[in-house]
Amino acid sequence: MLDYSLVAEAADRLKKRIRRTELIHSHPFSERCGLPVYFKCENLQRTGSFKIRGALNFMTAQPREKLERGVITASAGNHAQGVAFSADLLGVKAVVYMPETTPPQKVFSTRDYGAEVVLTGRNFDEAFAAARKAEQERGALFVHPFDDPLVMAGQGTIGLEILHDLHDVANILVPIGGGGLIAGIARAVKEMRPGVRIIGVEAQAAPSMHFSLLQGRIMETPLAVSLADGIAVKRVGKNTFPVVQELVDEVVLVEEEAIAQAIVALLEKTKLLVEGAGAVTLAALLSGAASGLSGKTVCLLSGGNIDVKTISVVVERGLLAAGRYLKLRVQLDDVPGSLAKLATEIAAAKANISIITHDRRSKSLPIGKTEVLVELETRGYEHIQEVIGYLERVGYEIEVLK
Repeated sequence: MLDYSLVAEAADRLKKRIRRTELIHSHPFSERCGLPVYFKCENLQRTGSFKIRGALNFMTAQPREKLERGVITASAGNHAQGVAFSADLLGVKAVVYMPETTPPQKVFSTRDYGAEVVLTGRNFDEAFAAARKAEQERGALFVHPFDDPLVMAGQGTIGLEILHDLHDVANILVPIGGGGLIAGIARAVKEMRPGVRIIGVEAQAAPSMHFSLLQGRIMETPLAVSLADGIAVKRVGKNTFPVVQELVDEVVLVEEEAIAQAIVALLEKTKLLVEGAGAVTLAALLSGAASGLSGKTVCLLSGGNIDVKTISVVVERGLLAAGRYLKLRVQLDDVPGSLAKLATEIAAAKANISIITHDRRSKSLPIGKTEVLVELETRGYEHIQEVIGYLERVGYEIEVLK
């Protein structure tokens, strides 16, 4: 049972062991959203995520003899690093089961903290099942990623920090995976300030809490691939669910394009690097999924452990979704000067050529024609329509590519 006293004890236990992360007011996003927007920057936490709070609180609360045979856990990445760091700090062995699809950066970071990493399963749930089996074989202490009162209490210390730093906060947006983070924060905040709205945010690709709340019982939902891999779980916790039922005011869903746009927007406007699971809160504001809000609003940026390869994909996807990127296929007459003329017309439309590919040998092309694939930098959807309209007016037949 998650009681407020556990959160207060966790705050005292963690006080000198973790970073008290910054709460930053954002002028650009406040103007864009029409209300005061603040970011709670757990992406700047030690290990790059809030997960260290729950893992360290759980482990430091255990009698030493329980830790002697080491600890074991399952994680999509951030909890893994929290457990590995905590185990290293306490001088105990850690074994972490991670899905085979875990971004390499999260795997390397977990190993760097001294943990043994076992890659298994296609997703978190399969890695979790393997870890529970190994727990019995090894006799190690299992550190649950979310469904334990001590873990939830550790995450709840974020809520206490927000209330201390922003006395008149009106809304707090929190990512939801298994539910441990939002359960802990909701318990802490509602105890002290019951009028504060707690809004959970899930990826549309992993809506387990959303559908469980609709049905009034825990539902297992199929998963799709998501940028928010850190919160992609099939089934929420049996201990977290009743707390969310009782205390969380609303749960909303966000699409993948909204998540990508939020990651890019945070990079551009605040210079903060945030992973998909951490960016869902801002995505909910920008997309309108969380609407009708007023007063000071905190978006919890829960983590910043994003793989470099993923960043490149996300940035391209975010720019495309924001109308900052346009791909076209154009057929030209196969005569000298045609390509130069197209480039001149693109410049006249005030677009910038990023990549251009000229193909004169495709079997699908009519005789006397050549095909050009061109990627342009644009200034938004209005500019895209201006570019397309201008090129069509000067005689080009174009195909917009996704």
